[in-house]
Amino acid sequence: MTIPAAKADEKVCILDFGSQYTQLIARSVRELKVYAEIVPYNYSLERIKDENPGAIILSGGPSSIYEKNAPRISAGIFKLGIPVLGICYGLYIITDAFHGKLEASNQKEYGRAVIDIRGKSSLFKGLKSKETVWMSHGDKVTAPPSGFKILASSKNAEVAAIENSKEKIYGVQFHPEVYHTVSGKKVLKNFLFDICGFRGNWSMKSFVAQAIDSVRKEVGNGSVLLGLSGGVDSSVAAVLLKKAVGDRLFPVFVNNGVLRKNEAEIVIKRFKENLDLNIIYVDASERFLRKLKGVENPERKRKIIGREFIKVFLQEARKIGQFDFLAQGTLYPDVIESVSTKGPSDTIKSHHNRVPEVLKLIKSGRVIEPLKELFKDEVRILGKELGMPDEIIYRHPFPGPGLAIRIIGDVTKERIGILQNADDILVGEIKKAGLYDRLWQIFAVFLPVKSVGVMGDKRTYENVIAIRGVTSVDAMTADWAYLPEGLLRTISNRIINEVKGVNRVVYDISSKPPSTIEWE
Repeated sequence: MTIPAAKADEKVCILDFGSQYTQLIARSVRELKVYAEIVPYNYSLERIKDENPGAIILSGGPSSIYEKNAPRISAGIFKLGIPVLGICYGLYIITDAFHGKLEASNQKEYGRAVIDIRGKSSLFKGLKSKETVWMSHGDKVTAPPSGFKILASSKNAEVAAIENSKEKIYGVQFHPEVYHTVSGKKVLKNFLFDICGFRGNWSMKSFVAQAIDSVRKEVGNGSVLLGLSGGVDSSVAAVLLKKAVGDRLFPVFVNNGVLRKNEAEIVIKRFKENLDLNIIYVDASERFLRKLKGVENPERKRKIIGREFIKVFLQEARKIGQFDFLAQGTLYPDVIESVSTKGPSDTIKSHHNRVPEVLKLIKSGRVIEPLKELFKDEVRILGKELGMPDEIIYRHPFPGPGLAIRIIGDVTKERIGILQNADDILVGEIKKAGLYDRLWQIFAVFLPVKSVGVMGDKRTYENVIAIRGVTSVDAMTADWAYLPEGLLRTISNRIINEVKGVNRVVYDISSKPPSTIEWE
């Protein structure tokens, strides 16, 4: 399902060539209150026309323009009469389309660089003559196309930005969407407001109205079966869908046996009391654990859980008597990490809501995913707009495959119990210290190793628990969280003393990238 912008002419289409920063472009544009949607670089010209954007941004990407089958776009895009901004690989696309000159650079530029801005341009209004930017390129433009002028240069890129002000086509070698480009937000703001003439009238309130209207049109008189996990994403999706289709929404909460401690009871109580949702509860824990027995590969775990979810849903649908659509609380980072459905990016890891069975339903048009173009913080804003309580909106993310991917190796009842108890102590102490709302996520991980310890003057040989705490804005990047030494000591002591089978606790100090937030 595609959610329209506040107004058709206030929409930006971002053509994704596979850059790791593409989602940051969308975030930055939306933060300026202009709706942005990411679409595949090979969208047909007709489909782009149907989107009716007021501007187009061409993302960066890992390809070289010289590669065989390098991604390109229809030249007709430049004849739509709307502004275009090319970023990094997008700059090469523009240069190539208008017959400028490019070549592989002898000196590649990765990281911070300084550009010298030449003359005046609406794109660089308010910027200094020298600006610190973020570069990530191996090719370079050696001569701009006819009709374009050079706006900026750097030490390793004599053509760091170009413009054709008459046609409103611009290209930059650097990444304005990245935090390290000091005036990057100004560049995007100039493009959106001075060049495109946008007013910045998009908001989450307008998103709510349009999302509800879009769901109603798509569902018609049909019924919707929602996979409800109790986390932020599926909870917000549930409330949004309830407003759209009312009692034709059937939220199914499946106990897969790898939930947090007392999770099933807490979720059922919360949703019945606070959100007036008539939950269908299915205890399929034994079924899931049988399927997971002996499985150590994390990709297999995710796919097994995804497949079993679909099977359980379909069984419940038959009991209901009618089932027209499956709904999920899928977010944009889930889509990006699972499979390159937008652009030619690498698969990081499969998500349970992107297994083949789900993809088949998506292809058939039977899946509703009202949040799939949003980031986690945007979903929380949406939840506030829908009047949801803070205890649900600001709950830390919990993966669909649950503790199965926080238990490294084989998933057993014993390991689940150990991890549930350790995680319960960890989160309890974090909340007690008043740090829960300051962290993006904190959780415990069961490691498949044992270590020697001493307890009561006796040798022990028990399990190891890792603690993972991070700060983030959108889960696409994350820094490990610094926790007070005294708090870490308390958490470690409590886990070792109170959780049978654990004699060592370690703290993960890896950032994303290169690590992901979850271990598996």
